[in-house]
Amino acid sequence: MRQPADDHARDRRAGVSELRPAGGDPGPGRPRHEAPREDLPLDRNQAILQAAKQVGSILKKAQHPFALAGSVAVYAHGGTQNLQHDVDFCIRPEDADAVAATLREAGLVVYTPPEDWLLKADCLGQQVDLIFELAHEPVTTGLLSRAQELSVDSVLMPVLAPTDLLRGLLAAFSEHHCDFGAVLPIARTLREKIDWEALRRDCGDAPMPAAFFFILERLEIIPPAVPAATAPKEEQP
Repeated sequence: MRQPADDHARDRRAGVSELRPAGGDPGPGRPRHEAPREDLPLDRNQAILQAAKQVGSILKKAQHPFALAGSVAVYAHGGTQNLQHDVDFCIRPEDADAVAATLREAGLVVYTPPEDWLLKADCLGQQVDLIFELAHEPVTTGLLSRAQELSVDSVLMPVLAPTDLLRGLLAAFSEHHCDFGAVLPIARTLREKIDWEALRRDCGDAPMPAAFFFILERLEIIPPAVPAATAPKEEQP
C-alpha cells in the first residue's frame, strides 16, 4: 500500500525500533521457512494470496491484533482477483515490534524502510507491508475491531471493513497523489457494503474526496448527496 510521503513530514517512529534481519537467518534470498521459488504458482495473483495466507496465519496463531487491507482485502470482500504488487496488513503502532519479532521467528525477513508509517517483510518472494498508520492516522483498536472475519482463499482472518478501506484511500488523496482510476473500481465493487453517509461526513469537505464523490454520482455509482435542510425564512411583518 502506498501512502504519499510528501504530505507526511512528521518525524516520528511510532514507537518502532530499527529492525534488522535476525542473527542466524539465511538472509533475504531464502528465509528458513520460505517455500522454494520453483514451488510457487506461476500466477502472480495466487502467489500474493499465498503470502497473505501465510502471514495472516502466523499473526493469528500469535494472537496479534491485525486486519488484512489493500487489494487482497477488496478481493476478500468480493472484488475481482486483480491483486496489486504486495500484501497489506494493518497493525497497531504499539504492536509493531512484537509483530516483527513473531514474523522473524517464523523465518521471514523484516526490515524498516525509509517511510516511518510501516514495516516491510518478504514472504514467498512477495512484499508484505505491515502498516501502522493509515492515511496519516494511527491504526487503532477501534479500527481493527470493525474488521470482518472473512475467508481469504480458504483461510479465515480479519479483513478491514469496506468503509474503512475506502476511507483510508480517500483520506490519502491530495494534489500530489490523486489516482481516481485506481480507487474507482473498488468503490464500484463494494458500493453496497460501504456507509457512504459516513464517508461524506468524514472526507467530503476535502476537495479531492469531494471531486471523487462527484464522479461517483455522475456515473450513478452512488446517489447524489441529500442537501442539508434549510430553515424556513421568517415572514416579514
